[in-house]
Amino acid sequence: MKSTFMQKKETVERKWYVIDATDLPLGRVATKAATMLRGKHKVTYTPHIDCGDYIIITNANKVKLTGNKLNDKMYYNHSGYPGGLRERNAKEMIEKYPVEMVERAVKGMLPNGRLGRQMYKKLFVYAEAEHKHEAQKPEQISI
Repeated sequence: MKSTFMQKKETVERKWYVIDATDLPLGRVATKAATMLRGKHKVTYTPHIDCGDYIIITNANKVKLTGNKLNDKMYYNHSGYPGGLRERNAKEMIEKYPVEMVERAVKGMLPNGRLGRQMYKKLFVYAEAEHKHEAQKPEQISI
């Protein structure tokens, strides 16, 4: 009887991928990135091992939001002090902090805890088209 395949963290083979977010919905980009960061696209996926790949997302400032999300979607931060709540809508985020907006969307789709933080470190988001990872020879992904 064959047993279930369990990958070891030492045997994980990682690749580099680029996602161009130009005119793509934020959720579609984030789900694709989160799936690949977890490694669920691989046959050797093991839930308790970080077997995902490195993901580079470019053109984060050109990502699209459907419906009325540009004005209605809110992002909240709290300093921990009384009256320290800061709230911004998606329009302000995409104009001033497009990288943070995409990173938050992807991070929310990763597991909470030590494993999720380990996966999140393999995500690189850039507001413009150029990135500094050409030496890794990343493959382009279409969504």
